[in-house]
Amino acid sequence: MVGLCASLAACAHTEPFAANSSGQTSVTVPQSGVLPAPDGADLLAQNRPYLIGPFDRLTIDVFGIPELSNKEVQTDAGGRLSFPLAGVVEAAGKTPAELEQTLEDRLRGRFVRDPQVTVNLKETVSQTVTVDGQVREPGLYPVIGRMTLMRAIATAKGAGEFAKLEDVVVFRTVHGQRMAALYNLKSIRRGYYEDPEIFANDVVVVGDSPARRLFKDVLQVLPVLTAPLVIALQ
Repeated sequence: MVGLCASLAACAHTEPFAANSSGQTSVTVPQSGVLPAPDGADLLAQNRPYLIGPFDRLTIDVFGIPELSNKEVQTDAGGRLSFPLAGVVEAAGKTPAELEQTLEDRLRGRFVRDPQVTVNLKETVSQTVTVDGQVREPGLYPVIGRMTLMRAIATAKGAGEFAKLEDVVVFRTVHGQRMAALYNLKSIRRGYYEDPEIFANDVVVVGDSPARRLFKDVLQVLPVLTAPLVIALQ
């Protein structure tokens, strides 16, 4: 039985498992058993850099110029910021290093002979993950660099004492399609499968039975899971 269920979980499957009152399919299992990543080739890098977004708070320093040092700025809704002598700068989609180069180019020559600019992220609201359910400190947490499911839960101070570690659901939208994946933290810790990567805008729910109910029809067919279970929501 265990071998059969493992095979079924690993196989491609597109048959619907549930239908709503009008007879339309509400849950399907996609062909891949892996929760796909969002768009953007840059998101696939092992240690991808942080990209500045709207309403992020940054600290900017120009070495040797006190008037332009320790400046705290915030990007607007369009990801733009204003900096003395440099004017309005498009920051959205840039890494801190790229923004440093842009500011140096703006300041060089006319205002500063050889500017050395440092940009540090102070607070982010544009690239966050929601961690909810049976964790010690639910909330929004920034996604900086590469974050995995275990790291996301650790950022929320870890799972609660009585959390159901076999019931961890990750919600994600890919190409406009709402998806959900069911993970077992105990299996990840034991090395049965890899710790999945978490992306900005993901919602992680630990040990919450309403989230697990989405999988009830699939679990009736696959009572034993040895791999993550991914479904597409409609």
